[in-house]
Amino acid sequence: MAKIDVKEKYIKTAVPQMMQLFGYKNKMAVPGILKVVLNSGFGKLIAEKGGDEQKKIIEEAKEALTLISGQKAALTIAKKSIAGFKVREGSPQGVKVTLRGQRMYDFLERLLSIVFPRMRDFKGLDPSLVDEKGSLSMGMKEHTFFPEVPVEKVKTSLGLEFTVVTNAKTKKEGLELLKLLGFPFKV
Repeated sequence: MAKIDVKEKYIKTAVPQMMQLFGYKNKMAVPGILKVVLNSGFGKLIAEKGGDEQKKIIEEAKEALTLISGQKAALTIAKKSIAGFKVREGSPQGVKVTLRGQRMYDFLERLLSIVFPRMRDFKGLDPSLVDEKGSLSMGMKEHTFFPEVPVEKVKTSLGLEFTVVTNAKTKKEGLELLKLLGFPFKV
């Protein structure tokens, strides 16, 4: 599998093509990727568990997200109680990481060249995953598609959501930028 260098692809192919397509006068006006936000929720998994089991699940989720991102994961806490969801104020609900700079590009390279090809029955991303501001949000049912996570050590399967935040002004600009960077969208 050929490695995709996202940063180089952005500079060499995406910027000139976006300038031509949308008529930008300056390279700095071309939209780019600002950050990638990864998060994994485990609220349902720990709702009925005891103290030690909860701690194990929380630590496993933190470790998995840290391995995937290359950056320490932060614990997210419930801000208020919601009885219908069995959520109490102050209880842990998930873990998150915000990637910028080189770590962001490294994550995107692994996502495009390793993870998407490893996903079973993957036929491309739906263009509706891109919002009106041009940012892509997607969820995965398993975090084990990433090669950093040893499948043998995984006790609980965690979902993983990620958002690729762009500074595009419209959905069309964001979609075109992501296509030029190598994101496999359905036609």
